Amino acid sequence: MTETSQRSRPLRVLAAMSGGVDSAVAAARAAEAGHDVTGVHLALSANPQSFRTGARGCCTIEDSRDARRAADVIGIPFYVWDLADRFREDVVEDFVAEYEAGRTPNPCLRCNEKIKFAALLDKALALGFDAVCTGHYAQVIVNEDGTRELHRASDMAKDQSYVLGVLDERQLAHALFPLGDTVTTKDEIRAEAERRGLAVAKKPDSHDICFIADGDTQGFLAQRLGRAEGDIVDESGTRIGTHEGAYGFTIGQRKGLRIGTPAADGKPRYVLDISPVNNTVTVGPAASLDVRALSAVKPRWCGAAPVGPGTYTAQLRAHGGETEVTAELVDGSLEVTFTEPVRGVAPGQAIVLYDDTRVVGSATISATVRATAGVS
Repeated sequence: MTETSQRSRPLRVLAAMSGGVDSAVAAARAAEAGHDVTGVHLALSANPQSFRTGARGCCTIEDSRDARRAADVIGIPFYVWDLADRFREDVVEDFVAEYEAGRTPNPCLRCNEKIKFAALLDKALALGFDAVCTGHYAQVIVNEDGTRELHRASDMAKDQSYVLGVLDERQLAHALFPLGDTVTTKDEIRAEAERRGLAVAKKPDSHDICFIADGDTQGFLAQRLGRAEGDIVDESGTRIGTHEGAYGFTIGQRKGLRIGTPAADGKPRYVLDISPVNNTVTVGPAASLDVRALSAVKPRWCGAAPVGPGTYTAQLRAHGGETEVTAELVDGSLEVTFTEPVRGVAPGQAIVLYDDTRVVGSATISATVRATAGVS
């Protein structure tokens, strides 16, 4: 059964309200279900003007005001909590450090792990709240023995379970996702918001990285890390171009390489490897991106850790599809083999394992084995 149907008694719920339509409707549904709901907006920047606004924001002053207006309409108390220092340390600085090390992080996943379901949840529990409610599209299902499982949303088109794959069973026990078990289009969510009198009904969705104001990730990293010219080489090691910082690239990238020399076969080239040690970026044909296996570290399980090898499906990015894998935990490292090779797999990304719709857990990719040869 779903978490919503399992919890018959009213709960004290802290609703994380980003200022967008999903979190506003989620808070309204929680209140309508009879829970004692309090809204909270997270101030995640000491200088909110530097965060994205309008269509691309989620943490700005404008978003805070939108969240407050929604809470007023719903009729619930509302507060703004300052988590800027924690966000800077756990999300922004982690993001910069990962790129500096040649890896590709997912800051939204890290925010869920470290901020919304760690810092925020811990503070909520200390204040006597029973659960944290968010507008994520995912489901918590309670088993007969009381254990909880994280599942994909009923509507696969909006499923966000990938970015929640870092949650453990304790965190799931205090998580509420009112939007996850309804099959409804985003237009219908907006129509519901309008019926409820919520001014955010027509507010555009947020996209990309909230703390990079202009969307220029490479420029943001250059400001933090400085420009460092290095070589772009082909698979043989021949220098075919230069760059202004290896941190500005990610595995599988095709655009923005600025290579003057065309490939011998005339086909596009892609980033195959990033070496922060010698500040070198290696490029090559698409076929060289094929990965047949990977290792991943820091596994987090949405329940009990699996024992022995198993067959699962895996998702490698927030908006990516599923692929069949076999996986086993070996000496703390998740060893994964793909049934069919996949492309564009980068160290630093999260791999999330599924058993049908159930989220088994996640881990951070540390190394890949190419289908052709070599380890990256």
